[in-house]
Amino acid sequence: MTEQSHNFDSPKALVSDLVTAARRAQKTLGQSPYDARRSALLKSAELIRAHADAIITTNSKDVEKASENSISAAFIDRLTMNAERVEAMAAGLESIAALDDPIGRELARWQQPNGLDIARVATPLGIIGIIYESRPNVTVDAAALCLISGNAAILRGGSDSYFTSSMLAGLMVQGLESAGLPAANVQMIPSADRAIVGAMLAAAGEIDVIIPRGGRSLVERVQSEARVPVFAHLEGICHVYVDADADFDMAQQIIVNAKMRRTGICGAAETLLIHRDVATRMLPSIATALTDAGCALRGDALSCDLVDTMTKATEADWRTEYLDSILSVKIVDSVDDAIAHIGTYGSGHTESIVTGNADTAEHFLARVDSAIVMVNASTQFADGGEFGMGAEIGIATGRLHARGPVGAAQLTSFKYIVRGHGNTRP
Repeated sequence: MTEQSHNFDSPKALVSDLVTAARRAQKTLGQSPYDARRSALLKSAELIRAHADAIITTNSKDVEKASENSISAAFIDRLTMNAERVEAMAAGLESIAALDDPIGRELARWQQPNGLDIARVATPLGIIGIIYESRPNVTVDAAALCLISGNAAILRGGSDSYFTSSMLAGLMVQGLESAGLPAANVQMIPSADRAIVGAMLAAAGEIDVIIPRGGRSLVERVQSEARVPVFAHLEGICHVYVDADADFDMAQQIIVNAKMRRTGICGAAETLLIHRDVATRMLPSIATALTDAGCALRGDALSCDLVDTMTKATEADWRTEYLDSILSVKIVDSVDDAIAHIGTYGSGHTESIVTGNADTAEHFLARVDSAIVMVNASTQFADGGEFGMGAEIGIATGRLHARGPVGAAQLTSFKYIVRGHGNTRP
């Protein structure tokens, strides 16, 4: 692997060096044949599988360090690599490599009466800075999505995952080099200095987009300090609403999965809303299934009356992304009450309705303004891989450029190509 020297005189100088190398490399990558980019991803997948044991061993150092620092169980879960998760990273690379080329896609085309032929064509964004915390797999997903869409990636992983993320970035670089593409298209910040985050956020005119992936404090800092455009979600306060016309078995299975499959991901359900007409019949059994799975419940007064093991929810509970085995529960009078609650307390991430009434489902879909709105499905499907995007860098909950899973196609901009026949403007 090519070694690169860095300027450690200051965070600003270091970031500037990385950007300079990335800008040169990205020009080559952005114009490279799709087969070369695909080859880089497939080689990286091969390398990850070949180094699976070494990845897990390296990761154990990060996990041990995090455990010594009394990090939460949810954080440790996100940090930990095992054979299944290593294989998922490799398979994710292969899924991304199977996508159509995101660059050069003709997004629209039309002809003007004067004979001008105008096309809108997808182009890379340029240099993307990804700032993330505990998930080492973000290193691979982010690098791969940037690579396939012709963008250079500057990665700043969390100090808790430094060893694992650095190793994974190195394997991605080897994949690039095997395909004859510049190594500087994937660069890991070679320091855990927190001041480097500030330097990245201040790099207006150098870094084209910043994508934060982490907890509320990180995302709030990025949104507050960035002088660079940002794709971000602040948090995932996701809701499941059980309607009066819901099938009981379906509702129970969806809720348990939405909350308990993996509690530490942003698509995990944090609040259950249930229609008054079915609460007496359904909620006690649903609550038992959740508590049997290890979930603690915090409910409004009506819910607590129906489930004596439930503790009283506070106002703060409705606004909390637990990322843990805790679920808030509220009984509502109608679908519109559920929609109003989501509008007041939701974070614009993912909401799901469980109902057998098609009209109610369409009403919910039309009036809930979140990035992802579902019918009869677990919120844990809020994931770019599950959407057929191969992988994602994150779920964007803003309304500009990208919204929902940010995959390869969302990491492109566009330009207009105009073809004339000697046209002049009168």
